[in-house]
Amino acid sequence: MESVSFPPLSRVAICGGTHGNEMTGVYMVREMQKQKMDKTGSLSVSIILSNPRAVEACRRYIETDLNRCFTSDLLSSPVTDSTPYELKRAQELNAQVGPKGSEEAVDLLIDIHNTTSNMGLCFIFYSIDWVTLHILKYIQSKMTSVDIRAIQLDLPISEAYSLESVGKHGFAIEVGPQPNGVLRADIYNMVKEAVDHIFSWLQEFNSGSTFEGGEVEVYTLVKSVDYPRDAVTGEITAAIHCQLQDNDFKLLQRGDPIFLSFSGETVKYDDEELYPFFVNECAYYEKKIAFHLGRKIKLTFPSINLTG
Repeated sequence: MESVSFPPLSRVAICGGTHGNEMTGVYMVREMQKQKMDKTGSLSVSIILSNPRAVEACRRYIETDLNRCFTSDLLSSPVTDSTPYELKRAQELNAQVGPKGSEEAVDLLIDIHNTTSNMGLCFIFYSIDWVTLHILKYIQSKMTSVDIRAIQLDLPISEAYSLESVGKHGFAIEVGPQPNGVLRADIYNMVKEAVDHIFSWLQEFNSGSTFEGGEVEVYTLVKSVDYPRDAVTGEITAAIHCQLQDNDFKLLQRGDPIFLSFSGETVKYDDEELYPFFVNECAYYEKKIAFHLGRKIKLTFPSINLTG
């Protein structure tokens, strides 16, 4: 693979509170604002509380999920009196750190999230982006005591629905387990360390350092699995089985238990071997998702350096 050059990555956005009850990002942003970290070495940093009304209410969202409002169609849709608050907010954020797909967009956008699932620290991104993969590899080399994984969602950027897709480069940091509305010191410090390392990588890159190519493992989404439901009422009839609970990213094999019905019957997995993640995520009950399933693949990336 030939080396690839990029211009300086000097304009960065750090966002938290996109979901108002995911507290790591909320308090990370507040602390960065308090420390006046908007100028850090070669970096100009926009520090953004994404959904202030939801943060104030300590709810995931007020009217609709903000982190599903960033497709190109939604960002360009007309605003009327009936437009949900979060869609209006998405368009405001797009104007602030985008516009999405433009040369004016920030160079790197990082959106901090929590999950109630036992997923450790995950990068979530869309297109296969060399900058993101280099940062991932760098963080893995620096935080060796932490399981750091990555999930790639195979969608065109125009259809990418979450905030990180607005930047030229971007990813979400998803960390758990952490209950909604709760702040855990271990989770907060894990994310703080990751953000500090990201800033260090950016400073090194902008100073002219070359980063050698390599490979990383990522998980690609294959499908989502719903809970068993009553055919008439639509209510769930089973919970995640204890042998699956807290075992995100552990290979799921045919015959493994996945649900335990309320009448005591075990539902077993009967499909190809895949890896579960976002297992029993609280926010996904309304989306009718018990867990996602994905494949583990390896991505190779080239060396990168500064243009010129």
